[in-house]
Amino acid sequence: MTLPLTELAPGGPRLSPIVAGAWRMADWQWDAQQRLRWIEQCAELGVTSFDHADIYGGYAVEGLFGEALVLAPALRERLQLVGKCGIKLVAPARPEHRIKHYDSSAAHIAASVETSLRALRTDRLDLLLIHRPDPLMDADEVARAFESLRAAGKVRHFGVSNFTPGQFELLASRFPLVTNQIELHPLQRAPLTDGTLDQLQRLRVRPMIWSPLAGGALLAGGGETERRVQAALGHIGARLGVSAATVAFAWLLRHPSRPLPVAGSRRIDTLREAVAAVSLTLDAQGWTEVWQAAAGHEVA
Repeated sequence: MTLPLTELAPGGPRLSPIVAGAWRMADWQWDAQQRLRWIEQCAELGVTSFDHADIYGGYAVEGLFGEALVLAPALRERLQLVGKCGIKLVAPARPEHRIKHYDSSAAHIAASVETSLRALRTDRLDLLLIHRPDPLMDADEVARAFESLRAAGKVRHFGVSNFTPGQFELLASRFPLVTNQIELHPLQRAPLTDGTLDQLQRLRVRPMIWSPLAGGALLAGGGETERRVQAALGHIGARLGVSAATVAFAWLLRHPSRPLPVAGSRRIDTLREAVAAVSLTLDAQGWTEVWQAAAGHEVA
């Protein structure tokens, strides 16, 4: 299957409309050949963009992914790799970290990118995100770090993750940002009203969406709200002849900010359901059915 790559922002990177999330890869207990087959199957579906972060799997996932890629070196040219940095975890792999904290210093950004490139067995990242807002972030320093990495050819484009509109505006005033990766799904609707999506739509910058299925709660959660949403997704899916998961992804894709969901599953069927949503457009009534089920009341 071929999914056309889509531009994140004017002059920004071109990613697949569904992005594969690798953050749980360390839990899959797969050998390198199995990991490679997963990457290849994603690419066969048209999902050629892969979301990473230095901390995933206790700083192990990038290396696992790189070990798989080295088995098929030519595959790298078909893929787009997204990295994230800025969180420092307390972990055996980082014994010098006394406490979990954020670090957006130029030194940490540069060091994290070098480590990610070695682990992923690549010479560049297509996109680098600051993973979480750092209360000590110096926007000028971050901009200089970004510019240095871009000039060196080590990172092609830059964005952020989990930033508020004000935090995004601050850094964007120093350096062009191509995305804000945020949590959005029917159980987390704040970006619809807090200005996040309004800002991105105004700037023509497309969001990336992490946890599009609410960590599975949209399909299997046991709370009252989850059950209402599951019923709505199921009813719409039955009406349209698709799965509830496909409806959940279509609910995100319906927003005019044109989000790119990150589907973090080892199940190729889940990726297939996400890809099916690309060609499905919910009408306003169907979209609102899901919103109403999550909110527990009709729109005002």
